[in-house]
Amino acid sequence: MRWLALVLLGLAVGGCDQSMTVQPRYGTYARADLWPDGTAARPLPEHTVAQGDLARDASTTTPPTITAALVRRGQERFDIYCSPCHGLGGMGDGMIVQRGFPPPPSFSSPRLRAAGAQHVFDVITNGHGVMYSYAARVAPEDRWAIVSYIRALQAAGGVPLAQVPDARSKLQ
Repeated sequence: MRWLALVLLGLAVGGCDQSMTVQPRYGTYARADLWPDGTAARPLPEHTVAQGDLARDASTTTPPTITAALVRRGQERFDIYCSPCHGLGGMGDGMIVQRGFPPPPSFSSPRLRAAGAQHVFDVITNGHGVMYSYAARVAPEDRWAIVSYIRALQAAGGVPLAQVPDARSKLQ
């Protein structure tokens, strides 16, 4: 008899679900009579800033000092993310363009030479025309590195930086 009671008790306890998934809860946009406005989604308190947002904002508005290491990092990131469309020399003749995609403007065009570094950073961040946003793909530090490399390409006249002997003096 004890054996049967232990087995039944084990089955009864094993069948209890103590997880939080079975507790009553509101979906994000569900109606909630608990609150005066009738919605389950609660507004954020005033002056709320997500953790890391202030540092991220500062990193998107303050360009770093241009160094050889930064330009090298920019070249590496440019070759990965930008060269398929813009080409290795930034002339808008990448492999994607050779396959029929609309060509982007050359970085050596007068309009892009006159554009500020923040504008180039913002285009990488938000996209422009048929170029999509790289905000989720490229960290802000790497976007600034790419901007520094694009400036180096512009100083070199569209020739890859390794082929320009006095590029270092033009960047400083």
